[in-house]
Amino acid sequence: MRVLLISANTEQINILPLPLGLNCVAMAVRNAGHEVRLLDLMVERDYHSSVREVVLEFSPDIVGISVRNIDDQEIEGTRFLLDPVKRVVRECRDATEAPIVLGGAGYSIFPEAALEYLEADMGIQGEGEAAFPLLLDRIERKESLAGTPGLHVRGLGLMGPRMFADNLDALPLPDAALSALSAPDHKECWMPMQSRRGCPMDCSYCSTATIEGRAVRRRSPESFLRGIAAHVEAGFRHFYFVDNTFNLPRADAREICTRLIESRLGISWRCIFYPGSVDPELIRLMAGAGCTEVSLGFESGCESILKRLNKKFGPDDVRRSSDLLRDAGIRRMGFLLLGGPGETRETVEKSLSFVDSLNLDSLKITVGIRIYPHTSLARDAVREGLLLPGDNLFRPRFYLVPELREWLPNTVKCWMADRSNRVS
Repeated sequence: MRVLLISANTEQINILPLPLGLNCVAMAVRNAGHEVRLLDLMVERDYHSSVREVVLEFSPDIVGISVRNIDDQEIEGTRFLLDPVKRVVRECRDATEAPIVLGGAGYSIFPEAALEYLEADMGIQGEGEAAFPLLLDRIERKESLAGTPGLHVRGLGLMGPRMFADNLDALPLPDAALSALSAPDHKECWMPMQSRRGCPMDCSYCSTATIEGRAVRRRSPESFLRGIAAHVEAGFRHFYFVDNTFNLPRADAREICTRLIESRLGISWRCIFYPGSVDPELIRLMAGAGCTEVSLGFESGCESILKRLNKKFGPDDVRRSSDLLRDAGIRRMGFLLLGGPGETRETVEKSLSFVDSLNLDSLKITVGIRIYPHTSLARDAVREGLLLPGDNLFRPRFYLVPELREWLPNTVKCWMADRSNRVS
């Protein structure tokens, strides 16, 4: 079958978000014997014309569209990001009768709502590397789609329970040639790579468990480094390790860093660092392996708020992690989430003072927390009367303590204005 895969995301925040997941799905589809074309709309100047031209030229038997983001998660001037995706679906509809299948992280959070809104035919919730080739095989053989893992069919609902791969080594690595299509300038591009999926931390607001599950599933260090080496050979030198918590489990992170040092690949990389697992030896290894920056997602500098967010660390852990990273020469990008359950003027001021004391290299502050389904934050919002029990949260809703709705945004804007060189 001829399979056209489209990465519909055109939003860029901090760094160019390359379609890692769709690249891996493309490799799985190719390995299953199908002809694949990948179109990344991020790098297309006129993506509507590009979609139509590629569809007419390639004449696909099936079209897969990856949905990365539902909205921008900003409470002020919220942008709903699916209208451009809906236009992409319509462009495909106008040019082909091939079935349209959705996937991606954003789709996996809201499978039924997104499928209905975007007016596609089907969607796969969760990992597509195994489920999508299976779907292609059943369509090609004209077999029943019943039981296909994670498949939602518009108007019929879920056809089979989601599938999570226990062994990530069984899934294909991304293809450096496909990566290069989305990153013509390798020198400036941070290539996403992932060594593990799933997160058991259960932070009160987080959608990761819905997207990847709670069980941590690993790719072996040998396989992970093989993927990096292939991209180095293709000209990539900068990588973004997108594991939700790179330093958990610590033993795995240590082994990856040790092997990177031994490989002498000469790369630089970023990662997401969990401040509750402080390991001076690991941080030393990270610096030696080429780590230049971490995202330090501590979200608050107040002990009581960290507990409400279900964090397993306190401000002292954050400070120690920050100091160790600074001393190792690793840049620290911090994140604050303000306005959640239990937040007061005093806790906000305590967090802002705490952040000042860390002297971070950069900081992102979010006012109000995007509420996702299946989270304790959503349950809190319903219990407090901020949400109705039946709200599917597809259209963005935010938690912001009512007493702070006027005071908090203005306070943060004034605070940021005095620190514009470090705060975005």
